[in-house]
Amino acid sequence: MRSDIVNHSELKNELKNEPKNEPRPKLADSEKITINLGLIDLGQIDLLVSEGFYSNRTDLIRTAIRNQLNTHADVVRQTVARRSLVLGMHHYSRADLEAAQVAGVRLQIQVLGMASIASDVPVDLALATIESISVLGALHASSTLKTALAERIR
Repeated sequence: MRSDIVNHSELKNELKNEPKNEPRPKLADSEKITINLGLIDLGQIDLLVSEGFYSNRTDLIRTAIRNQLNTHADVVRQTVARRSLVLGMHHYSRADLEAAQVAGVRLQIQVLGMASIASDVPVDLALATIESISVLGALHASSTLKTALAERIR
């Protein structure tokens, strides 16, 4: 007998042969963040930029972050597998949620990267089909949906 709660990858396998009429929205491939740095650190960054080691502050900061992520890549891989996270960008259309509702399943959205919920998804459909949302990265959804799902977002 089938559980009424499944993760989205199981639903995706069930629905992979269904046609998708809704075009996928164009999504940003980066998210802007703000950091505070000490003046000495900032000065050292500016020195390396002025000496030509990096093209600008952002280049140095991105490089430093990538180097740290590479250092911890094994831990990230193991954690992604252990927590059954989907890597990358995953979009949930109204049709996806309607199909989940028809199938009688509730989604446990777990994404490392970005998850987005289509702007035409009504609150009642989201509440009926989304059991939980855990996104390490960015969640793109209307403020109305985020408010309605707030208790389910971890």
